[in-house]
Amino acid sequence: MSPQQGVTPQRPASPQDQPVEQQPVVLSTNSPAALKVGTQQIIPKNLASEIKVTSKANSQNAETSKRVLKVRSMVESLSVPLVADAEEEAEGDLDSPGTLRRGLRSTSYRRAVVSGMDFDSSSNFKKKNRMSQPILKAVVEDKEKFSSLGRIKKKMLKGQGTFDGEENAVLYQNYKEKALDIDSDEESEPREQKSDEKIVFHYKPLRSTWSQLSVVKKNGLSEAISQEERKRQEAIFEVISSEHSYLLSLEILIRMFKNSRELSLTMTKTESHHLFSNITDVYEASKKFFKELEARHQNNIFIDDISDIVEKHTSSTFDPYVKYCTNEVYQQRTLQKLLATNPAFKEVLSRIESHEDCRNLPMISFLILPMQRVTRLPLLMDTICQKTPKNSPKYENCKQALKEVSKLVRLCNEGARKMERTEMMYTINSQLEFKIKPFPLVSSSRWLVKRGELTAYVEDTGLFSKRTSKQQVYFFLFNDVLIITKKKSEESYNVTDYSLRDQLVVQQCDNEDLTSSPVKNASTMLYSRQSSAAHLFRLAVLSNHAGEKVEMLLGTETQSDRARWITVLGRDRDGQKTDRTTLTQVEIIRTYTAKQSDELSLQVADVVLVYQKVNDGWYEGERLRDGERGWFPMECAKEITCRATIDKNMERMGRLLGLETNV
Repeated sequence: MSPQQGVTPQRPASPQDQPVEQQPVVLSTNSPAALKVGTQQIIPKNLASEIKVTSKANSQNAETSKRVLKVRSMVESLSVPLVADAEEEAEGDLDSPGTLRRGLRSTSYRRAVVSGMDFDSSSNFKKKNRMSQPILKAVVEDKEKFSSLGRIKKKMLKGQGTFDGEENAVLYQNYKEKALDIDSDEESEPREQKSDEKIVFHYKPLRSTWSQLSVVKKNGLSEAISQEERKRQEAIFEVISSEHSYLLSLEILIRMFKNSRELSLTMTKTESHHLFSNITDVYEASKKFFKELEARHQNNIFIDDISDIVEKHTSSTFDPYVKYCTNEVYQQRTLQKLLATNPAFKEVLSRIESHEDCRNLPMISFLILPMQRVTRLPLLMDTICQKTPKNSPKYENCKQALKEVSKLVRLCNEGARKMERTEMMYTINSQLEFKIKPFPLVSSSRWLVKRGELTAYVEDTGLFSKRTSKQQVYFFLFNDVLIITKKKSEESYNVTDYSLRDQLVVQQCDNEDLTSSPVKNASTMLYSRQSSAAHLFRLAVLSNHAGEKVEMLLGTETQSDRARWITVLGRDRDGQKTDRTTLTQVEIIRTYTAKQSDELSLQVADVVLVYQKVNDGWYEGERLRDGERGWFPMECAKEITCRATIDKNMERMGRLLGLETNV
């Protein structure tokens, strides 16, 4: 047997096939076109395979045979031709043996992360004086076999292997649930590729929807059921696939960070406990949850319901979530302290984060996942409710599961909030020094609403004239009392006055109104001295600590600061209810973490109702998923303009908040 014939020993060589057999198939990085720009190129790991060569004599045959098999496994069925015609070759030498064409090379990147394609054996390859081209098997759908939903259920199609490959699985940080997308009612099938479009698929982890699963495609399930039922199956499958992605991220957090001996040696056991808390218990709870979900998916690709599994685990198994979320304040503070004061910790952490398993994601993105996951579950379950017929028993089961999930979220939020508020109260109380009659500040029913420095304009009466002076004051506004202080240092404040919150009256002050009391020459003083605190408002204290009425003219440095103080000081006296249906809705496109107590922490895809818009770049809004209200930057959001989407969001808010008040 000649060396040329040894390339494909499965079939004897014929005279007309002889020239083709002399052209071994090579990877794109070894093609003449690629060699023009150098041999060192970045390719996905899945495209590489190790080849052990025993001798120089048969090394070429072994390598070529190996690569032929590898190329076959990478090709994916597309509507565009996999191999260009001879006249359409863009680059490369036609005489070069085994050159991979551009179309095949491009699709190989996508094939690196998509599985399930079937190919004919090498004996079916066409030989037309060019590179061997694989024949794709058409999937024949037996429409009669699935003429009714009942027959599909009896078929008991297995969903085995859906979550087996984890090398290129999407981590939860990069997983965007379609249920959280404002356009979630759109078709889940990807747009069919036009034959004249030339696409280069980038190497990027992909995730499948239910309709894209190979067993669903092969048996024509999508076409055999109604559109609404298909959307319901997509929503159910998304709960399972997102839990799988979340579980993978938790595993990386524990394996790479928590269990790192090198990292643990840079901090104390207390710091490590505050940092990771009971994340192992959270992981085990998620593992049990996913195991049951996957078992139901494996049993039948067409899932009747998962509400019973969700209700069971949220009412019992998910208790570790409450403890983990309650520890959030200690976790964030410990991490900030270690990064600021512990160089050894910072160095080791940076090295771990750069490891390929962590995919260059920071540890904090892993630590916050349990809180993110638990707040997204109600939205995912609500989507299933939306797609379930209201007159079916499954709808009531789904509502009950949604109720349990909403209760879990409430307990997590309350745990985190209570811990943070209690610690904040004790900290502030230790920093206050009363120059007047002391006020018993610490109380389980009291919490900080807003704090900050303002400029107070005071009218001084002299012997022969009056003049306006300004002085800095520092406000601590709690849910039931306002403490007015003068700042001595970052951790020390002298209390000069206080008043119950229901004794406060706030009013915006325009520049043309400055001629009125209480400070008549404030306008002249402001503009003559070019004061930075030019955004003014009036605060009237009807009864202070001494039972006296006090009027104050206050200034802030920015327009949004003034709006925020006026809003928070006057909120309890504003008895008007705003019609939510008239409010602008925005979708969050960038995660935002609250930096002040009156701000709102937001996740990507959150929907917020806007109550106020300030020209210097801030919104005041209400978070749809739980009704929390606060301020956030405009740059984190984009306005929702679709009327149908706005109406659906209001319906969802009604369901979520209605359940929340009845748990």
